[in-house]
This record gives sequence, C-alpha cells and structure tokens, in this order.
Amino acid sequence: MAAHRTATVEWIGDLLEGFGTVRPVEGGALPEVEVTWRQRTDASNAGATPEEFLAAAHASCFSMALSAGFTGQGFEPEQLNVSATVTFENGIGITGSELSVTGTVDGASDEKWREIAGRAKETCPVSKALAGIPITLVLPDIPDVVEVEAEAAATDGDAADSTEG
Repeated sequence: MAAHRTATVEWIGDLLEGFGTVRPVEGGALPEVEVTWRQRTDASNAGATPEEFLAAAHASCFSMALSAGFTGQGFEPEQLNVSATVTFENGIGITGSELSVTGTVDGASDEKWREIAGRAKETCPVSKALAGIPITLVLPDIPDVVEVEAEAAATDGDAADSTEG
C-alpha cells in the first residue's frame, strides 16, 4: 500500500516581496512555516527554505536506508548521525546534495561502512528522486576493528599496571 503525504502552500504577493506559508495537511507533525525568496537566496537571512525541507527529507531517508543496510549485513547500528546539505544557486537551481555521516556500529570496519553507506546512497528513495543532481557522501575514517581491539587491550593493560603497586 502506498503512503501519501501532502503539504500546501499559500503564497501572498510577488516573488521578491511576497511570502508563502507551508502547511502540512495530514498528521500535523510539521509546524506551519513561512518561506520567502529572500530566505532562499540570502544565506545571511534566517528562515526555512525548500532546500532545507529537501535536506531534512534526504537525511532522514538516507539514515533509514543506512540503518537497514547495516542490519541486513548482521550489524546492529547503535547511533547514526546524518546531515544533508542541499545547495541552491540563484539562476541555476538546486545543484547538489551532500550527505555527511558519523555513527557507532560495533564491528563495522571502514571498508564495510563505505560499502553499506554507498549502497544506501544509491537506493534511498529520496536519492533516487534527486537523480538529476550530484549526490556526494562524506564519511569519517573508521578505525579498523583490529585497531580498536588493540587500543582497548592496551588501555586495559595500562589500567592493570596502575592498580599494582
């Protein structure tokens, strides 16, 4: 069964001086939000923009796909922190989305992170909807599991040494 979500916008005035009010129709989970052209094109002008909504959709969708990817590979993700930055260039439009990810997944090596995150980027439904723009993925360097275990053993050994006396 398909899930449908709807929002409406009432726009008052012309493009440059007018404003719109975004209103979610179903569920009421999102508050009413005002949007303006100035907010969209002037980075120093605070306020919501269509790109911010798109970034929220991309980050949340990707985090779900990433969590499912880890779980499907036998890992248990403890915490995933995903941000998406959607770029808008006046006169051009939306020119890209950058996903940045950190998190804690016990036992997942750097290689496994990159494999699963890359697949999640390609299969996330919002990524597919954004197929007309470049989507980049930024991942931290994840220490290899062996390195983490070696560091833990060294720390445990130091703690044992300091208790002797």
